[in-house]
Amino acid sequence: MVTRVRSATGSPSTAPAQAAAPAAKRGAKKGGVQQQVSRAVSGTLGLHGERMSKVDTAWLRMDTASNLMMIVGVWVLKPGIQYATVCARVEERLLQYNRFRQRVVEDAAGASWVDDKRFDIAHHVVLEKLPVTKGLDEQTALQDRVAALAMQPLDPRRPLWQFHLVENYDGGSALIARIHHCIADGIALISVMMTMVDGGSAPPSKRKKTGAASTEDWIADSLIKPLAGLTVKALDATGNNVAKSLALLRDPHKGLGQSLDLAKLAYQVVSDGAALALMPDDSPTRLKGKPGTAKRVAWCQPLPLEEVRAVGKALNCSINDVLLSCVAGAIGTYLRDHGDDVTGQEIRAMIPVNLRPLAEAWKLGNRFGLVPLVLPIGIDNPVERVYEVRRRMNQLKGSTQPLMAFGLLAVAGLLIKPAQDAMLNLFAKKTTAVMTNVPGPRDKLKFCGATLEQTMFWVPQSGDVGLGVSILSYGGGVQFGVITDSTLCPDPQRIIDAFEPEFAKIAMVTLMLPWGD
Repeated sequence: MVTRVRSATGSPSTAPAQAAAPAAKRGAKKGGVQQQVSRAVSGTLGLHGERMSKVDTAWLRMDTASNLMMIVGVWVLKPGIQYATVCARVEERLLQYNRFRQRVVEDAAGASWVDDKRFDIAHHVVLEKLPVTKGLDEQTALQDRVAALAMQPLDPRRPLWQFHLVENYDGGSALIARIHHCIADGIALISVMMTMVDGGSAPPSKRKKTGAASTEDWIADSLIKPLAGLTVKALDATGNNVAKSLALLRDPHKGLGQSLDLAKLAYQVVSDGAALALMPDDSPTRLKGKPGTAKRVAWCQPLPLEEVRAVGKALNCSINDVLLSCVAGAIGTYLRDHGDDVTGQEIRAMIPVNLRPLAEAWKLGNRFGLVPLVLPIGIDNPVERVYEVRRRMNQLKGSTQPLMAFGLLAVAGLLIKPAQDAMLNLFAKKTTAVMTNVPGPRDKLKFCGATLEQTMFWVPQSGDVGLGVSILSYGGGVQFGVITDSTLCPDPQRIIDAFEPEFAKIAMVTLMLPWGD
């Protein structure tokens, strides 16, 4: 026999009547009724869904009128595909992940994942028809639609994702994806999307736990080699002091004073924490300010990846060094073209860093940190700029700043929304852009029989950040994409159009260098 109990969200719950009823009759017995009701309400979440992690909760509550926390992507496919075919593939592959059948239920303490009993594929895969406007080419029309969808909230009554199919686009089709960041980060979602392509492996089934080494070692192969996976687990669960968590979880039987390695690690944590907290404000460019409520989106044709690799090898730099230098150069060119003096100026871009082994990328949720990279937009010499980017990237190696940022999000997830916003806005004020740089498959993939010719995605910008840059290598090319706030940057195509010339300048100067023996 059970008693129905209403939670803070109004959804019914169950609690053992034999425990609740006597307590109600004995109201004077040390607050028995209040304790039972409290246990019943907290038990609601366990009975009706899975509790959302603190980090995922932080992303859920980060939506603003200027920035929605959605990951937005575009696939260009040839030949075209049909709506019914896409629905069948989604049901066959994507819906094997429970998160895509679950809606979010919020309460005073956070949120939970709850199965959507009224799930309907028609609400999540929808047909789009681009407007036919004189003088507007198809790519511009698609970019306009992507920008509009980036500011259209997902329905909170349903699972927080949606696909939009343009059946007829440029001799093929275009598929626009919108997925809320609370479901997963970009690395995990790329892995999920790869299960949807032709020949993609089925979603991994849940494995039984075989011990802490296999289930908790989330970041063994990530950027931060010395840190145990349990660190991320602890930060997500408690948001406790980072240095203490790092030390105790690394080796519970040793104190900081008994381990030189831990002492160095603790010093690194403290230094990185101070660096994050004391970051100076960005250069005051036209790309910073109070954003509006509309977006603009632009992308370019891919650069040949082999040419980028050859330039990097000639300069003894990584491909990333070359690409990030192109980003800095393109933004500097855009500002100069608008009459701004960028001499000696820099802007800060937050770059997501994966904190999980790639073998576990299919696991949903957010397991990434953020590292700040200062882009030297004021350096005009392309080779000098490449080497400066390389120097700054080398300084970030071994940094615990990504884990610190992960801990910050965990703490933010514990706070009420006004306090969370205040904490995160401190960092948004010090940032001009959010930038992703993701390596994709070398060979072109197929989806429902069509070739995936072009792919691009953008992660959301938080707070008052109004610029997002995406770099994605795929099928032998490197794709650049930009999403901007229309108030701060009404024409992002001008930034995009500068990427290829910036790479051409680096390649030309590289060829002209006095190569000796």
